[in-house]
Amino acid sequence: MTTQPLAAGDPLRLGPYRLLGVLGEGGMGKVYVGRDGAGTPAAVKVLRPELAHDRHLAQRFVREADMARAVTSKGVARVLGAQTEGGRPWIAAEFLAGPTLDEAVRTYGPMDVPTVRALAARLARTLHDIHAAGLVHRDLKPANIVLTSTGPRVIDFGIARPEHGLTLTTTGQVPVTPGYGAPEQVLGQRVGPASDVFSLGAVLVYAASGRRAFDGAHVAAVQYEVVHGAPDLSLVPPELQELLGPCLAKDPAFRPAPPRIAEAFAPPKGADRAWRKGPLAEDIKRREAATKRLAAPDDTAVPSSAPSRRRFLTGAAVGFAVLGAGGGAGAWWLNRGGPKSPTADVPPAVATPEAAFVSAIDMKPGEAPKALWGPLDVTVAEGKLPLPVRDVVVVQAKTGGLLALSVTDGKERWRAKDIDADAGFVSVADRLVVGVDENGVLNAFVASTGRPVWQTQSDVDDVLAADDTHVYLVTKDNELRAVDAWTLTTTWTRPMTSPRSQNGAAKAAVGRKRLVIHGRDGHCAALYTETGETDWEIKGQGTDGQAPALGDNNVAYFGGRKLTARRLDRGDFLWEEETGLRGDWGTPTASGDLVFAINGYNAHQYGTMRDVRHPVSGWYEVLDGVGPGTVNPPAVEGATVWLHPPDNTYVQVVHKATHERLFTIEMKRQGTYQLASDANRVFIARGGRIGAFPVLGM
Repeated sequence: MTTQPLAAGDPLRLGPYRLLGVLGEGGMGKVYVGRDGAGTPAAVKVLRPELAHDRHLAQRFVREADMARAVTSKGVARVLGAQTEGGRPWIAAEFLAGPTLDEAVRTYGPMDVPTVRALAARLARTLHDIHAAGLVHRDLKPANIVLTSTGPRVIDFGIARPEHGLTLTTTGQVPVTPGYGAPEQVLGQRVGPASDVFSLGAVLVYAASGRRAFDGAHVAAVQYEVVHGAPDLSLVPPELQELLGPCLAKDPAFRPAPPRIAEAFAPPKGADRAWRKGPLAEDIKRREAATKRLAAPDDTAVPSSAPSRRRFLTGAAVGFAVLGAGGGAGAWWLNRGGPKSPTADVPPAVATPEAAFVSAIDMKPGEAPKALWGPLDVTVAEGKLPLPVRDVVVVQAKTGGLLALSVTDGKERWRAKDIDADAGFVSVADRLVVGVDENGVLNAFVASTGRPVWQTQSDVDDVLAADDTHVYLVTKDNELRAVDAWTLTTTWTRPMTSPRSQNGAAKAAVGRKRLVIHGRDGHCAALYTETGETDWEIKGQGTDGQAPALGDNNVAYFGGRKLTARRLDRGDFLWEEETGLRGDWGTPTASGDLVFAINGYNAHQYGTMRDVRHPVSGWYEVLDGVGPGTVNPPAVEGATVWLHPPDNTYVQVVHKATHERLFTIEMKRQGTYQLASDANRVFIARGGRIGAFPVLGM
């Protein structure tokens, strides 16, 4: 979140703290960023003036300060000062320069086993210190854990209570984060230290797998799973599952105490390297540097031409202990002073406007729904696949370069005429669109508006893929390179895994800290995104260079001579399926635990089951027409799967689960159908035209 300047009515000073900006606000109060006379930065939480006279809220505010000050552990954020009587009550807590665990896992993927062990041991010791102070945290979750250069720190004691405390708020209210609160919290029963242990177990499942231990379609469903269901440990490494299981016991009496957890999870030597080197450590260092600039006293301020101290730029996150004002605590983005970063003014990703589902009840059998917009005659024929990015869909323009269309009405948003779209274009964190111009220079644009952000490199041949932090590209010398999209530094360079081919560039996808490449020589490789080193590889997969598909179930799928499934984070063989027909498998599409792929004139739905070395066949669809398998992937959105036969005469839409044929769509013009989908829309391009269509709900 970007900090905001002080507004009319905001105080300029509270106690020893000069206030510099607003970090967040909510129903109870505001949180400001402040600095004392010595230059120490702090997060200062203030009760709203109109609530300061509410005895109940004032007492809760006092209790929050007391709870936080009662814990002296190095594993929590320190309270620097507080005023709880008279005037406007406030609490000041230290900044913690680093991302929250939630943000780190979403950005860098699940943690490896040694790092999870180190995280578990540190958090368990912190919980022991909290419990030794006679408190129960009650809201341990990934957003309340900040990862700093010295390790994880627990924040937010907004609902912490003495161990003997029973009532949390008014009757019937349980302020617990769904999926992380213990069963006894969900049921409104007495909460003790064992409740924090349950929350710790759920936190570690998320850290190890990137998936919540308990999930559901809505809050009530999640809470039901917490009370009655089994935790989902399917993506947790086996060596951790036995350790995590007891923490998630339904009965508090069967959960281990924090000291036993710290002992059981004792990490190997050097396991804390995640906080000392690698992308996460670099992220933390950048935020620490921004915090130091913020803390600089006035007499060391940069010249007047630099941004004002009131100007806070995105780039460095800091966590603090007692937010409770904006609906939760965590890391907040800010920057100030010094040379302006080229990405400092990049806005957050905009909201994704979802289209309304169409209902099968309102449709005549076999009749296709009307297009949401288009088809528009604006794209190049046989170009790159459309790239949906939140509120725009980026295409290869008929007149050259990139063209971004509004996903809601197809109107032009922006153009980048000098970009060589044939060399590829990608999205970074849904905030940037990155492509290469005809001179081999990498260019970045704000995704929603097209505003140019930066240019870097000068020898780029192809853009392969991107994640939330890096762009992965191939140079004119056939070297593979990882470029940090926020600092413009080169993280690593190595020889490309496959040679150049007259058939075109390799294709790639990124997930779980792996860059997965399918080369035109049939060689597939998974590289560590942190170092560029090869993790695993497959040879002889096929020469068509289809893009890999990465499933939510930790599986990488490859088209080619065989449809192949491998475990993404280790490369273990899972299964493969021959074509049985002339032509290779086309590019697959993964959706949840399923994969959809076309070979010859058959489209298949397969599933992957643990410890089963063959695909689980769901259904197959015989498509009219003959010819080799197309390399373009199906589109899967809502309850629908959109397929086109190898002769590209139409698009067949079937029900994802039942395989019922719903309708067909034909787009006039010649050429290959190109499909992409997002936010309840399917984009169809063919022969230079593109349109958007609605889908059926689940």
